[in-house]
Amino acid sequence: MDNNKEVLLSLVSAGLWEKDVQPLRHAEVDYANVLMMAEAQGVVGLVTAGINTVHGSGFMVHGSPLVPKPIALRFIGRAMQIEHQNREMNRFIGVLMEKMRKAGIKALLVKGQGVAQCYERPLWRPSGDVDLLLDKENYERTKALLLPLSSSHKPEELYSLHLGIDIDSWYVEIHGSLRTGLSTRVDRVVDNVVHDALSMENGNFRKGTRVWNNGNTRVYLPAPTEDVFLVFTHFIKHLYKEGISLRQVCDWCRLLWTYREEIDTTRLESWVHRAGLMQEWQAFATLAVTHLGMPVEAMPMFGSKVQGSGFRVQGSGLMVQGSGFRVLGERLVEFILGGYSGKKVKDTWRIAKIFPKNTVKFLPSIFLNVNGMKMKERIKGLRD
Repeated sequence: MDNNKEVLLSLVSAGLWEKDVQPLRHAEVDYANVLMMAEAQGVVGLVTAGINTVHGSGFMVHGSPLVPKPIALRFIGRAMQIEHQNREMNRFIGVLMEKMRKAGIKALLVKGQGVAQCYERPLWRPSGDVDLLLDKENYERTKALLLPLSSSHKPEELYSLHLGIDIDSWYVEIHGSLRTGLSTRVDRVVDNVVHDALSMENGNFRKGTRVWNNGNTRVYLPAPTEDVFLVFTHFIKHLYKEGISLRQVCDWCRLLWTYREEIDTTRLESWVHRAGLMQEWQAFATLAVTHLGMPVEAMPMFGSKVQGSGFRVQGSGLMVQGSGFRVLGERLVEFILGGYSGKKVKDTWRIAKIFPKNTVKFLPSIFLNVNGMKMKERIKGLRD
């Protein structure tokens, strides 16, 4: 791994956990390139937080600050822009949720600003879309409410029950499911987890559903265990089909860390096994622990308790990586930081070198956008 990538990961780790970085082996770094990578990976805020942590500790390399002051100021300026955009988006979410509440619509906010609340500095996580998760009835009611307010919208995706619409300067995605489209096996488990997340008790979301107090507006978020699985399967879909960023992995890490005492690891492990994504989980867990500084005690399914995990336990009880997952973690880092080429065959071939078995299984979805469940639903629709 080159110097620039090492510095990027060190500063992301420092910002992710608000801790000092370890001394780096190299002093020659192209910080303009580091900034470019941070932008592409959606981690400018984390790198800025890492720079603040490092400079606050007085950390020096060869008698000079780790990050030159002009570069540090560029990062800080960019973080301030992200903070401003987040404040504006949060105001928009407050207005949107209030309109939906008055219309009697119950929705969960997923991904994005909800996950941002798990960070030490929520306003420094780059904002994306506003993603709403609803049951079928509320999905239809939300379409009827929001479409008249939109300036444009994309074609509705019937299999995934997804509609993207532009309202003012914001892009809102309404979801009646969070299906990945990868395979019937994965999507059946996702459907079950979404059903659990949207379950009601006496007309309200069930106990365990989180609440984000966004100003004067109560915004509902999925319960931690469900959210961890849905965030994970979402970035796995991106890995295979659309391209993945370091920020998505950081979101998963912060969610796991923030709710480490509340996550039902037995249910979570069952879902990951049933979806056939255990190798992906453990490879990303290795990436998180070894390259992003994730505290090992907060990472479920990381260690010898998972059969065939490739880990062993030393006499001290410390879990040590087996070489297999260590290699997968290193390959994932290089793949993510290398970015997508935009050439599907080439990118799929690169992923196949990391996860050959599932890549083959997901090929119909990757190249033809079909899977068994989707075909059955299309046939049923034609019959109806």
